[in-house]
Amino acid sequence: MTMSTSAKLCLRWRGLLFSKTSTRLQCFQVQRCISAASSASISNGLFLKHNLTTTHTIIKIKHQKCCYNNLTAKHLTTEAKDDKYKEDLSRTDVTEYKPALLPRTDAFSVSEHGISLDLDAAEEYSALEEISDERAAGISIPANIPPASNSLRDYVDKSETLTKLVQLGVHLWKLEQRPNVGSMLLRLDFNTDVAPRLLFLKQIGVEDSRLGYIITHNPFILTADLDNLQARVNYLKSKKFSSEAVASMVSRAPYLLSFSVKRLDNRLGFYQQQLKLSASNTRDIVARLPRLLCGSLEPVKENLKVCEIELGFKQIEIQHIVIAVPKVLTANKKKLTLIFDYLHNTMKVPHHLITKFPQVLNTKFLRLRERHLFLEYLEKAQYDPTLACYISLDRLVSLPDEMFCTELALATLDDFYLFQKTL
Repeated sequence: MTMSTSAKLCLRWRGLLFSKTSTRLQCFQVQRCISAASSASISNGLFLKHNLTTTHTIIKIKHQKCCYNNLTAKHLTTEAKDDKYKEDLSRTDVTEYKPALLPRTDAFSVSEHGISLDLDAAEEYSALEEISDERAAGISIPANIPPASNSLRDYVDKSETLTKLVQLGVHLWKLEQRPNVGSMLLRLDFNTDVAPRLLFLKQIGVEDSRLGYIITHNPFILTADLDNLQARVNYLKSKKFSSEAVASMVSRAPYLLSFSVKRLDNRLGFYQQQLKLSASNTRDIVARLPRLLCGSLEPVKENLKVCEIELGFKQIEIQHIVIAVPKVLTANKKKLTLIFDYLHNTMKVPHHLITKFPQVLNTKFLRLRERHLFLEYLEKAQYDPTLACYISLDRLVSLPDEMFCTELALATLDDFYLFQKTL
């Protein structure tokens, strides 16, 4: 009876050996089994018959108890290390722990958090594994292009489009500062997207040296429809702009071909009606200043009002000024009023003389002031054409310093420089 009870308890203990929750209970049951076996053998007086068998059983149980104690100690040590490792991970803000890859064996499943993993499902190549030439040729290598960058210079060596654009003189450092332009250029194919637009610009007469300037200021022309570009060129030619004029206008106003035919027609009509100009004069001022067709009309309207109301010019005088100097339409309002005030109120130049020499409105205020004060110092500031020693306003602001001194002031260049230091 004692041996049967001991055997059953041993089998039960071995079946629950690796159960984490019953470790202490098993140890207690084993100790009770040993005590019961010893006391039962002594009380029944069976030492002679069962002495050898019972002793062997007790020794075996004690051996298993020692093994179990060792396993329990190792388990507790490992558990303590795991707890310490988890604390270290939490201190370093590591939110996810991925165990190392297990050595590849026969297919088996590992249950972790209820997820079954099959290590044979994913095929991995070892770095030390020898592969055939066919397999090596079939391995795809990703392009050596940075996935993300703040500058286009990181892509120039890897992109044919960017390389060719740099050779054309395009300033990529300006384009990358504009939103979405860098990514647009990287998506373009040079042969199918860029080359046809460059060829079109060449066909309408744009010089090679201007291609880089045009793309730098208007990169969107590389994505424009060729039929639309051709339609806008045809419209300008239908308004009797010559081929040379169209090429010059596109070279100096890169956004010209980005506007629809309807908008171009509205702009030409505005200048012709607002200034009461003929078709020929309208073409002339637009060909000389093509950005009039591209920019906003608000500054133009404001300058026309300033010339008429604040400066006091008549409509016919404004026409003459605009035909001679179209930049007056887009000039800075403050600069325009400052120059006129100095001419009219300080230099005593009347409106009709300013209208006769409108280039004076496009000069630098500092140059006008310094030269007038120098002539006034020499008592030669005479701007009335009906009087002697008359000095033309055109020559006053257009001549370089050396010619101004020798031809108008009749002084040396050093004298003029010394006078400038006194201002």
